[in-house]
Amino acid sequence: MTAALPEKDATIQRALEFIRRNRPLRAEEVCRDYLRDHPGSADHMRLLSLALVKQQRVREAEEQLRFALQIEPDFPQLHEDLGSVLALQNRNDEAIPAFERAMQLQPTLPAVERKLGQALLAAGRPDEAQKYLQDYAEKDPERAEIFRSIDLRRSGKEDEAIELFREVLRKNPNSVNAMRHLAECYWRGKQQHDDAEALLRRATTVAPDYTMAWQTLGRLMLDMNRYVEAIEAFESATRLEPDNADLWSGLANAYGRAMKSDKAAVAYEKSLAIRGDAPGVLAGYAWELKTLGRQEEALEAYRRSIRLNPKHGPAYWSMANLKIFKFRDDEVDVMLHQLDSDELAEVDNIHIRFALGKAMEDRKDYDKAWHYYHTGNQRQRHTVNHEPLDFEKRMQAVRATFDEELMTSRAGVGFEAPDPIFIVGLPRSGSTLVEQILASHSQVEGTAELPVLGRIAESVGRYRNDDTRYPEAVRDLRDRDLRAYGQEYIEQSCRFRVTDRPFFTDKLPNNFPMVGFARLILPNAKIINARRHPFDSCLGAYKQLFGAGQNFTYDMLDLAHYYQQYDAMMRHWHAVLPGQVLDVHYEETVTDLEGQVRRILEHCGLAFEASCIRFHETERAVNTASSEQVRQPIYTSGLGKWRRYEEHLDLWKEQLADIVSELPEVVRNAGLPGSTS
Repeated sequence: MTAALPEKDATIQRALEFIRRNRPLRAEEVCRDYLRDHPGSADHMRLLSLALVKQQRVREAEEQLRFALQIEPDFPQLHEDLGSVLALQNRNDEAIPAFERAMQLQPTLPAVERKLGQALLAAGRPDEAQKYLQDYAEKDPERAEIFRSIDLRRSGKEDEAIELFREVLRKNPNSVNAMRHLAECYWRGKQQHDDAEALLRRATTVAPDYTMAWQTLGRLMLDMNRYVEAIEAFESATRLEPDNADLWSGLANAYGRAMKSDKAAVAYEKSLAIRGDAPGVLAGYAWELKTLGRQEEALEAYRRSIRLNPKHGPAYWSMANLKIFKFRDDEVDVMLHQLDSDELAEVDNIHIRFALGKAMEDRKDYDKAWHYYHTGNQRQRHTVNHEPLDFEKRMQAVRATFDEELMTSRAGVGFEAPDPIFIVGLPRSGSTLVEQILASHSQVEGTAELPVLGRIAESVGRYRNDDTRYPEAVRDLRDRDLRAYGQEYIEQSCRFRVTDRPFFTDKLPNNFPMVGFARLILPNAKIINARRHPFDSCLGAYKQLFGAGQNFTYDMLDLAHYYQQYDAMMRHWHAVLPGQVLDVHYEETVTDLEGQVRRILEHCGLAFEASCIRFHETERAVNTASSEQVRQPIYTSGLGKWRRYEEHLDLWKEQLADIVSELPEVVRNAGLPGSTS
């Protein structure tokens, strides 16, 4: 019969088991119960501090460790733990001597050199940090090879780094550190996302408690627009390290991208409870508050972000992006002052210029507004890639593939589900208004800008040996392939839905080139094209600094060319799919709301409901730049805004004249004195 453990050892084992099972409150209870009768047990105080850290009670953990050190000042692990707790609070200057004392007392502590090196780096002492990190690496040959590979990658020698990581894995196939870093190379350097994912999933299988692998996997999934899997990865990471602010903000970002704004806000709050002085996290939190309609709280979070970092350009632009918000004079003065600073980073400069454009527009100083919008766009254009001729060739290939013969011969063979209502168009053309009208109907769920259709289209032909890809590869699909793709779309879309309403919107303006593909795989889906006067559409995009994508919007000629391609594509769909795509002009909706609502509902096979006219009363998260406008009753002040900037728009007038001449009269005349607007 096994002898019972002494009480001290038994309680330590119980507390450790509770911590391993992520039950820190129970571990705290065990430690406090023991300390009540044995108040001098430094081991229990140390475990208690760990349980407190797991509950994000970092200050209390620090107090416990300092008290324990008064009793046992030469306990090296207590000094190491104190350094870790101080580093969690970004008090690296205080953490450094704690780590140094731990090393003096026990030079063989396995991780203290790494922690000391990281604290020195965070404190701005890189030369000293390098010595400790190097010593830490050299004590383990495999670790040394990984550090050398990381150095090669940082110096731009990507191929050499990859080969060295592979060599580590040849020697030790279960080296999860090598897997993670090699995955970073494949992802960031080589754009081999599938290989990167395979390595990270293998790492998390070999070491399910490897937090960094889960975090990297979450970031990769976000980059691939696979939001549900990103959430799963970050949730795994936060379970392992619930006191890590970066993991909570990563989870919040994933929730936000998946249009789960309520959960995103909660995750941001957990991150800020751990580290409340992170301007970027505050700005992300504010965005989700804005999406939820909590405007005053969002504004306060943005302003708090700016107080922490007056140079944080994205926060100023995010405030401007509230649309119905107006900057105070003192805030405008701060932005102007920041532009004069030689220390302002380019990304912050660009964001502040767009924010100043909005501020000057609110003051009705349209020439100054144009100056800041225009110079902001000129700077942003240098940071993004967009090849107009490549885009035009892709559009020509789409039209050539989805011709009348294909659309007629394969009509009706796809998956029969009638659930989706696709809303396409261009950014800033009224698609959010159409979506909000439909989402106000009792039979329709408003979802998000779903990445599903594009992802499926890009997968067509991926494994063909002759390099034929989408769109040309669509011609070789069998009827059952089209049905399978339609079913896959419905199944993937379900992951973004939260209600059991029979229909749902998929509003992604840039899906307009995929209307034909959507029609083939889902013949009963409805398609709506949101349109607006070309000058207002282009101007709205030119005034918008997008978080990602839409790279065509930062140059006036690029915008005009893109609009021409969009117009040609929609004409093509009307020709090969007669009567199957409904054009909804923003100007006609604003001036005849009920008439256009009835048109939209009739096209979708839905009965008229008055709630669709009162769309602004519908409570739902709206994750676009138009989120505030669609929470207001219909207004006409947005019609013909381009006329305020008319003297700057000669290029668009020249390039888009033919398109403008064919617009309905109410669209052409919007904004003119005496027009119906």
